[in-house]
Amino acid sequence: MLGARGFGWQPKALVLGFGLLLAACQSAPTTSVSPNKPAPTAQTPAPAVTTPVAPVSYAPPTAVAQGYSALVLNAATGQELYAVNADAARFPASLTKMMTLYLLFEEVSSGRYSLSSPLTVSANAASQPPAKIGLKAGSTITVEEAARALAVKSANDVAITVAENIAGSEAAFASRMTAKAKSLGLSRTRFVNASGLPDPRQVTTARDMAKMGRALKSRFPQYASFYRAKSFSYGGRTYQSTNNLLGKVNGVDGLKTGYIRMSGYNLVATANRSGKRLIVVVMGGKSESARDKDVADLINRFGS
Repeated sequence: MLGARGFGWQPKALVLGFGLLLAACQSAPTTSVSPNKPAPTAQTPAPAVTTPVAPVSYAPPTAVAQGYSALVLNAATGQELYAVNADAARFPASLTKMMTLYLLFEEVSSGRYSLSSPLTVSANAASQPPAKIGLKAGSTITVEEAARALAVKSANDVAITVAENIAGSEAAFASRMTAKAKSLGLSRTRFVNASGLPDPRQVTTARDMAKMGRALKSRFPQYASFYRAKSFSYGGRTYQSTNNLLGKVNGVDGLKTGYIRMSGYNLVATANRSGKRLIVVVMGGKSESARDKDVADLINRFGS
């Protein structure tokens, strides 16, 4: 895995200091404050390479803590319908798990795993902070159970279990995630973990997350029901989906939420309105309810 030094990029001290105060993904209380939306801006260009030595992989700039971004795409064509800071660097939080799911489904597609294959839980995975489903070290969880737990509950212990089983370590898996991101055209995204737990080096954009959601659903349509599910049961407990729009906003059928303090409230939502498919991304929402309202308003505006 390439570290910050390998990319020629160092996180700002302000962001690092702020990172010490971070909460785990999906764990903070919500308020009703509405986001302060900036005006749409043009796409941010990649920085020029000035060194005469061998080319260096593109490193996303330092993300702005709780920076607001929004993007609406026609899911069928990829056409941009609306954008606010869509190419500005942001922290993905648990939107990261879309890539974790993508690589897991690739393993199933390749035949290395089946949906019934067991994944062994390490002590490291079991020790992850919430959100989690309480996996015990030495136990196993099937690939299908893991995928549903990631899609519905956004479980951090499951994300690390998937990473360690597929690649041997989370670091090795994160390197695969970044390589896959680049191959999918997510040019401004770097992954350093499989869960989205706080790390200032883990950076993306609203446009890249829209591309990620589109790739996940188009490449693996057979798992669409995982993202539509309002709940998931495991170990005698039932966990409700983190996507509050399911069953409440007409046409919404996925996809993934995310929250850490440095990111604010994120959501990649997919919707089908009378055959018109949309991907709506809002990042940096000031509260869960404000984020949900923004996404619902955008779906209603562009899905009519």
